[in-house]
Amino acid sequence: MELKLDNITKNYGTAATLSEVSFTLNPGVYGLLGANGAGKTTLFRIICGLMKPTQGAVKYNNRDISTQAESFRTILGFLPQDFSYYPDFTALKFMLYISSLKGLNHKTAKKRCLKLLKQVGLDDVKGKRIRKYSGGMKQRLGIAQAMINDPEILILDEPTAGLDPKERVKFRKLISSFASKKIVILSTHIVADVEYIADEILILKEGRLVDRGSVPALLKEIQHQVWECLISEGEVTEMEEKFLVSNRRHVENDILLRIVSDKKPKEDARQVDPALEDLYLFYFQEGDNIE
Repeated sequence: MELKLDNITKNYGTAATLSEVSFTLNPGVYGLLGANGAGKTTLFRIICGLMKPTQGAVKYNNRDISTQAESFRTILGFLPQDFSYYPDFTALKFMLYISSLKGLNHKTAKKRCLKLLKQVGLDDVKGKRIRKYSGGMKQRLGIAQAMINDPEILILDEPTAGLDPKERVKFRKLISSFASKKIVILSTHIVADVEYIADEILILKEGRLVDRGSVPALLKEIQHQVWECLISEGEVTEMEEKFLVSNRRHVENDILLRIVSDKKPKEDARQVDPALEDLYLFYFQEGDNIE
């Protein structure tokens, strides 16, 4: 199983949203990181065949998806950022509706729907109208509908947006449980969510793929460049103007800053292990609208 993007470019007028994006994916979980406007949603829409690139091709098992549109849709699952649903439908009725759109026969569909609703923890409320669901329950329903056809490729655009920490943990476990023998691409602005579950990270900046690799491999790029130091309240503004500060918190009467810098920011600063959030801010520190 292989998904290959070959030189994908998407132009709107004279502006390029995506520029020569190329990568090959095999079964595993991939985290797509980028600032607002980096082109993540556009890239997902092109992979799903909902939008045509200006240049380049998306290939599944060495065949352009445009030549196998019908069969490609049958192996694809997609949870868009703005997941649409019928608020007065129950979860089971909605899942059966999606099943009919996917072409599943009723007997197979009902069995599959009930199994998925149980997997996502909605079995007890499958007869409840969706409008009465919490945000987390709606997101879990979203991934259930994306999995209705047991897809080989699962694309999740901002699936943890608006979820509280407990729901995010449930969601990460859920994604991991579905990931076996599938290509899962997950986009989120909550860096910790992909840090925990992604086999590889893809970093998209201003429409270009600027880096990819496992979390440990990528963090080597800022090894020995992350520091923590205690400063007084009065020093905060000056330090934030001079350095890239990834975190700050109060410690008794002082402020503990976490700083990404190739130089020691302060004489008593101590070096600490980098995290993916440090790398994210390192990439998108200047002029980017960070999510």
